[in-house]
Amino acid sequence: MLGSTHGTLTTDSRRARVLACGEQPGPAVHGRPAQPDDLDVSGRPLYADVPDLDRFFRPESVAVVGASDAEGRPNTGVTRQLVDWAERVGARLHPVHPTRATVFGIPCVPSVAELPEQVDLAVLLVADPVPVIEQLAGTKVRFAVVFASGFAETGEAGAAEQERLAAAVERSGVRLLGPNTNLNAFERFRDDLTGPSIALITQSGHQGRPVFALQELGVRLSHWAPTGNEADLETADFLSYFAERPEVGAIACYVEGLKDGRAFLLAADRAARRGVPVVAVKVGRTESGARTAATHTGKLTGADEVVDAAMRQFGVIRVDGLDELQDTAALLARARPPRASGVVIYSISGGTGAHAADLATAAGLELPALSAAKQAELHQWIPEYLNVANPVDNGGHPVGDARGRKIIDAILADPGVGVLICPITGPFPPLSDRLVRDLVDAAEQTDKLVCVVWGSPVGTEPAYRDVLLGSSRVATFRTLANCVTAVRAHLRHHRFVSDYRSPFDEAPRTLSPSYRKAQLLMRPGQQLSEHAAKQLLRAYGIRVPREQLVTSAAAAVRAAGLVGYPVVMKASGAQIAHKTELGLVKIGLTSASQVRDAYRELTDIARYEGVALDGVLVCQMVERGVETVVGVTHDELFGPTVTVGLGGVLVEVLRDAAVRVPPFGEDQARAMLDDLRGRALLDGVRGRPPADVDALVEVVLRVQRMALELGGDLAELDINPLVVLPCGQGAVALDALAVCR
Repeated sequence: MLGSTHGTLTTDSRRARVLACGEQPGPAVHGRPAQPDDLDVSGRPLYADVPDLDRFFRPESVAVVGASDAEGRPNTGVTRQLVDWAERVGARLHPVHPTRATVFGIPCVPSVAELPEQVDLAVLLVADPVPVIEQLAGTKVRFAVVFASGFAETGEAGAAEQERLAAAVERSGVRLLGPNTNLNAFERFRDDLTGPSIALITQSGHQGRPVFALQELGVRLSHWAPTGNEADLETADFLSYFAERPEVGAIACYVEGLKDGRAFLLAADRAARRGVPVVAVKVGRTESGARTAATHTGKLTGADEVVDAAMRQFGVIRVDGLDELQDTAALLARARPPRASGVVIYSISGGTGAHAADLATAAGLELPALSAAKQAELHQWIPEYLNVANPVDNGGHPVGDARGRKIIDAILADPGVGVLICPITGPFPPLSDRLVRDLVDAAEQTDKLVCVVWGSPVGTEPAYRDVLLGSSRVATFRTLANCVTAVRAHLRHHRFVSDYRSPFDEAPRTLSPSYRKAQLLMRPGQQLSEHAAKQLLRAYGIRVPREQLVTSAAAAVRAAGLVGYPVVMKASGAQIAHKTELGLVKIGLTSASQVRDAYRELTDIARYEGVALDGVLVCQMVERGVETVVGVTHDELFGPTVTVGLGGVLVEVLRDAAVRVPPFGEDQARAMLDDLRGRALLDGVRGRPPADVDALVEVVLRVQRMALELGGDLAELDINPLVVLPCGQGAVALDALAVCR
C-alpha cells in the first residue's frame, strides 16, 4: 500500500457528513462549544470532526452482501467469522445473496433492498462494490466495509476506480471502511482482561498482529481499525473517535501514508487535549514530491522530516519498529502519571547497571544521584564497596533474603524517583525468582513506575510467564532498549500534556492588515525579485536594511550617500535565485568610484548571463550577527510549513534546520531553536555576545502569519541570511526570495 492514492473529501462534503452521520464538532474552547464552521484565515478547519463509530464497532444489525456457506469458496470463511462476531457483539445478521435461501441456517434475502430492517453495518463481499453502495443509499445504512482490492494500491487505473468508489460513497451518505481492508475489525478480543486498553489503527492488517498479540501478555485491546486504502474513513477519523473512548488508555498506529495531513493533526490535537497518548510507526522515510529548487529552505527538510516534526508538535510518539510500538503503547496505556522524572537503575550486576545507565542517559532520561542520606540508608543492606549512587548495584546476595525488598522500598521512597528500572539479564533461581516477586509486590504498593527487563531468550520461566506477566502494575520488557524508549515516551508524554495548549485555539481567524498590502505584491506563478520580496517582508513588519533600487550609476552614488557607507550592491531581478554564484553581489563599498564601478560590473554580468534586472539594490551593510535562514515551503501533505536554521552560504552544507506546521505558538517557535545543533551560536560563543533570540522568535511568528494568510498564493519564501544582531538589537533580513503559486 506504500504510495497509494486516497480519495479525498472537500471541507464542504466533510461538513455534510457531520450532519448526516451524527459526527460531533470539535471540543469546547474557552468555555464555549466549538462550531463546525470554525476555520482559520486560510479557510481550513480548526477542530476535528468526531464520527460516531459506536454502531460500527457495536452494531445492532449487520448485512453481509455476497454471503456464502459453500465449502471451498473464499467468502465462506469470511461469512463464518462474521456470523461468530455478530453473535459475540449481540448483533442480528442478515445474509444477502441473489440465489440462496439460507446461509449457515440464517434466512437470506436476494438484495439489500429487501433487508427486513434498517441495518447499521453492511459488509460487502463483492468484487465491484460501487453498485451495492448505490443501492445502500436508499436504505439508511450507516456504515459499509469493502474488502475488495485492485484499487489505488495497483496504480493509475486502480486509483481511478477508487475515485469512482469514493464518489459513490459521498453521494450515498454511507461511511466506508476500505477498500483493500480485512477482517481485523471483527477479531475475537479477549474480554477477561481489565484496565485501560489499547486501540489499534493499521493500514496493513499484518503489521498490527504483534500489537494484537499483546493480549497474550495480559494487555487489553478494545478496538482494531484496519483502514486499508481510506477511500472514506481514514486514520484521523478513528484517532478522533478513540481519543473520546473512556476505556482507551493509548492509541497505537501503523501508518503507511496519511490521507489528509491537516485532519491527522486535528485528530492528534484532540487526543492531546484529552491526554490520550498516540504511538505511531510511520513508514516511508523518503522524499515525496519535488520542491522548487530556487530556495535554500526547500532543500533543508524532506517530506519525512516534516511528518516527524508535525507528529512531535502535537504529541504523537513516533517509533520505528513494531516491537517498540508494542512496548511503548502497552506502557503508556497502563502506567499512572509519573510522580517525578528521576529514573533509578537497580541491578545485581555492576556491568548490567552501567550498560543500562549509558542507554538511559543517551536517551535523555534523568538519572539523578541519590542523596548521601539515601545512599547511607541503602548501605545498611548493600556492602560499602558497591556503588549505590545511581545506578544501584546490590552485588547479588541481598536479593535472596529480606534485604531485597527493603532496598526496593527505600529507592521508591525517594521523592525524586519516579521510575525504577531493574534489568535481569538471565534467570538464576532462586535469586531471580525472589527478586521478581519483591518487585511485583513493591509495585502493587507504590504509585511509581516499576519496569523489569527480563533478558532471558527463553521466556518460558515461571518468574516471567506467571509472576511478571501476571502483574498489571509492573511494566515488563524483553529488551533494555525498548524499556528505555518506552520510559522516555511515558515521561515526555505526561510533560507534554500537562503543558499542552492547543495552537488551534489561538490560530488567527481573520486576515491581518498586512495581508491586503501583501496581495498587491504577489505575482501568480512568478518568482519575485529581491526588492519585491523585501517589500513583502516589510508588509508583515519584518525588518530589512536601508536600501534603494536604482537604474543608473549616478543614482547608485546618490543612494549610497543616503544609505550610508559602507554599502552592499546587488543585482535585483525576478529570474535571479543565487546572486553570489553569478557574481552579482558586491560588498564593503566605501566610495563613490567603487559604487559607480560596481554598478557597471553588475549590469555587465547580468547582460552576459542573460538575466533581466529591475535595477540594482544599494543596501546598508550589516556586519555583526548570527546568520540564520527562515522560510516557508509547501508540503504536499500538510500545506505551508515554516523552517528556521543556520543560514548564510553554509546553509546547504550544514543542513541544521527545524520545521513546524502552522499554527504554532511562541513556545514551539522557541523549541525550533532548541532543535538546532548550532543553538549555542545564538547564545554567544568564543567571546561573542548573545544574539537577540526574542527578535528571531518574533520573525518566525511573523513568517508563520505569512504562511497562514498567503499559503494558497505563496509557494516558497526564503529569508537568507536573516542576521540576528546582539541581544536587544533585533534581526535584519539581508536577502529574500519569494515564489508565488
